Amino acid sequence: MKLKLNVTLFIIMFNIIPIPAFQDNYIWLIENGSHAVVVDPGDATPVIAELKKRSLALSDILITHHHTDHIGGVDALIREYSPQVYAPAKESYEFKHTPVLEGQIINITPLNLSLQVIDVGGHTIGHVAYYGAESIFCGDTLFGGGCGRLFEGTPEQMFASLQKIVNLPTETAIYCAHEYTERNLQFAKTLENNNPALNARILMSHELRIAGLPTIPSSIALELATNPFLRCTSQEIKDNLGLKIADSIEVFTKLRQLRNQF
Repeated sequence: MKLKLNVTLFIIMFNIIPIPAFQDNYIWLIENGSHAVVVDPGDATPVIAELKKRSLALSDILITHHHTDHIGGVDALIREYSPQVYAPAKESYEFKHTPVLEGQIINITPLNLSLQVIDVGGHTIGHVAYYGAESIFCGDTLFGGGCGRLFEGTPEQMFASLQKIVNLPTETAIYCAHEYTERNLQFAKTLENNNPALNARILMSHELRIAGLPTIPSSIALELATNPFLRCTSQEIKDNLGLKIADSIEVFTKLRQLRNQF
């Protein structure tokens, strides 16, 4: 289903900075030189350090879902900066926040930034993404070369959520919350070894990691060309799964089962 965008989304010059946390998390910091927004701050310590280093005031926090590695730093950041916090309306949170639903527009005045909320349930029932300025902050829904595990939702829900994302403009930058790309691409190669775009991406991702750089952001165009969870109609993938005439939901379900074990 194609998502209907009902607003013109506009942003001034800004930087999007990955803040590594834990073993493989990224907390995304969006800043314009004076103010900042953070997405999914699972740990406050590196966020506060980055804000102080750059002399930034934290105006807002965006939460995609309720898992601890995405919200663990919120209370400390509220105490330190008193930001406005946005979080999914379909989930429960103990900290003060503004609940958000699909289609809602969040206006972050200090950054002149507007973001549209997209319901992307699957990883969790209430999971949301934030879209604007040719970027999407999608938490644990779409990863580089993969997608999130289904802790609460169904394959049908996750598949539908991914379709919402990939129907956005193909140049949209994807800011997910984990550095899983290399492992995901290793899995993809077992299914579609003859995909030249995939093989090129494997090399590129490895070079980035060797250099100590993130493989994120990617783009919708790159994911459509290389991510098996978005390529459920690929005959090579179907053949390797033994599902020659299966529909996309069957293929997606099998892919998720196999990736869980990979």
